[in-house]
Amino acid sequence: MSRLNLRGRDISFAQILPNLVTIAAICAGLTAIRFGVQGRYEMAVKLILAAAVLDALDGRLARLLDGCSPIGSELDSLGDFLNFGVAPALVLYFWGHQGLSSATWLPVLIYAVCAVLRLARFNVATREGGNPAGDFFTGVPAPAGALLVMFPLYISFAIADEPVFAAPVIGGHMVLVGLLMISTIPTRSFKTLRIAPGRVKFALLGFAALGSALLTYPWAVLAALSLGYLALILHGIATGFGRDRPAGGTAGGTAGETEDFAPDRPEEPPEIPGRRDHM
Repeated sequence: MSRLNLRGRDISFAQILPNLVTIAAICAGLTAIRFGVQGRYEMAVKLILAAAVLDALDGRLARLLDGCSPIGSELDSLGDFLNFGVAPALVLYFWGHQGLSSATWLPVLIYAVCAVLRLARFNVATREGGNPAGDFFTGVPAPAGALLVMFPLYISFAIADEPVFAAPVIGGHMVLVGLLMISTIPTRSFKTLRIAPGRVKFALLGFAALGSALLTYPWAVLAALSLGYLALILHGIATGFGRDRPAGGTAGGTAGETEDFAPDRPEEPPEIPGRRDHM
């Protein structure tokens, strides 16, 4: 895969555009934290969602525009930790835990550490020949984890203007989502989903209906999508479906599953490819 040559030749704007998208996502995550401090929680959640959209775009733009680079890959990973590991946890803390016992800070730490471990596992597996574009991921991806962990916010925004869950429930939910991210549960990767030609029109209609509902009733729809994704996870737990198939961040019994958090090996890893997908 090609990489940006920062010396010896000029670089086109198209080649740095993916990095600009990544930086825009990082700015959205940081601003979400600021709005959380100010008590503007709905705007904070919307910015985290915007960061998730930008995160889904930057890798595709990099491949399309021949803008893959090691620095883009590192920016992507660091941005994912900020946007999906730090920002959602802090917004939840400011919204439902601030001013309470110091123990309510522990779920924030646990969730954030699980997010960074999830991303580290993905990066190591990619360097060691894992297949991030497989049909299944091992554990919940970091962006999906961020969307799931904000479920209490969706419910409260849809029903009332204040938390409807007790602080222990919110904290327990954060810990559970964090554990799902570092688990070995197979979770579906929608990137490889195939649609029969005769059903494309129905898929487009369904997408249009979902988009309309999301714009009209955003919090209720996000809550429903979160529950639907949790149902898929429970299905994976119950059936073990996909455990023997290639998974994003892992491949069969490679390092992603058997040596998730083992100490670094002394040898140097292979050269890191350009920007990667973290879903």
